[in-house]
Amino acid sequence: MFLEQIPVQVRTVLRALEGAGYSAYVVGGCVRDTLMARDPADWDVATAAQPEQVKAVMGAYRVADTGLRHGTVTAIIDGMPIEITTFREEGEYLDLRHPSSVSFTADLQADLARRDFTVNAMAWSEKTGLVDPFDGAADLTRGILRAVGEPRKRFSEDALRILRALRFSSVLGFSIEEKTAQAAIECRSLLARISSERVRDEFSALLCGPGVERVLMEYAEIIAVIIPEIVPSIGFSQNNYHHIYDVWEHTVHSIAAVEPELVLRLVMLLHDLGKPHSYTEDADGVGHFYGHPMISTGIAGGVLLRLRYDRSLIRQVCTLVEYHDSHLFPTENSVRRWLSRLGEENLRLLIRVKRADNLAQSPDWRGRQDELRRTQEILDQVLREKKAFSREMLAVRGTDMIALGADGPQIGRLLDVLLEEVMNGRVRNEKGALLALAQRVMDSWSL
Repeated sequence: MFLEQIPVQVRTVLRALEGAGYSAYVVGGCVRDTLMARDPADWDVATAAQPEQVKAVMGAYRVADTGLRHGTVTAIIDGMPIEITTFREEGEYLDLRHPSSVSFTADLQADLARRDFTVNAMAWSEKTGLVDPFDGAADLTRGILRAVGEPRKRFSEDALRILRALRFSSVLGFSIEEKTAQAAIECRSLLARISSERVRDEFSALLCGPGVERVLMEYAEIIAVIIPEIVPSIGFSQNNYHHIYDVWEHTVHSIAAVEPELVLRLVMLLHDLGKPHSYTEDADGVGHFYGHPMISTGIAGGVLLRLRYDRSLIRQVCTLVEYHDSHLFPTENSVRRWLSRLGEENLRLLIRVKRADNLAQSPDWRGRQDELRRTQEILDQVLREKKAFSREMLAVRGTDMIALGADGPQIGRLLDVLLEEVMNGRVRNEKGALLALAQRVMDSWSL
């Protein structure tokens, strides 16, 4: 069964190395994913052969030196890249990422012993079947993530493994074994020394996993190392009849309520971080957060820049955070104005953001879901009927305004007036009607 799931290109590598007298196995995540009936993203091979020996055996194929210091070459077979790495043992990790030394070995178990979690420390070959010295298959069956060996040592070798544990828990739905979880919490400060790019990639995957709600609630103190801006929100009571959760609980529930798309999950993570900084109480002791969207927008930009997210993603997230608390009235006029301001993509996203935000509030306010559904229907209708909401959609152009005698800034001002009248329903979006109105407006300007 396992053999049938291995791509023919990978089998080619295994059989070539075995045929030359070198033991060879598929290892790590591809074994884990196959046992879980998931399609592996890639296939890795570990072998007793050293890099030069691998290149000699695979001489009929293109082989690139992709990590010789760690014993890794990559064979390209029918367009498929396959990493082939020599069994190895490692020295101390002095920089929380790279071992100080690497020594090749013929011992598969020694190679598996250096890996992060038991579910990733399994190997398979046609000759031996599954090799599982750390009971990873049993942990896989039970849905448990357990460090190989001493957890603190594993996390001290590469602190990113702390975030990887949370990512696996979120994406695969595993619970983290008690000693492993405790070590992750105790070693969490080491994450501050990991590059922003590595943190970003793991965190993004964590955020989009189906288990994100549980992970963020259980391990907020770890997340706070990479995003300390969340700390004021943890346990911050809202004292408002709209809410039944504190700010952090509301944030986490809203993340789980939105689709697992990175832009949406980031918006929900960041949308209310300004609340603790804008809190006031009225005479009745009811809490209010006036101006929190703009404060949250500033915080969001800082977080995303620090984690080196793409500039276009940062702009989009910040736009949605800025407007997340704005009222979208379910009227054609309102929808067209929001389309004019945000464009179709961002308005559609904003509706989804507001739905998730509302679902994480008091059930007494779920009536807003109907209002948002109606807004969505009107949006679809406006777009279907090609109702104008931008200058470009008007039946006239700047050249038409010039022909009427407009010049410079007048051209844009005229088009804006025409668009406003069209969106208000006071004039049809037809060339003749618009030209007549434009002439009347110009005449009024010259009085």
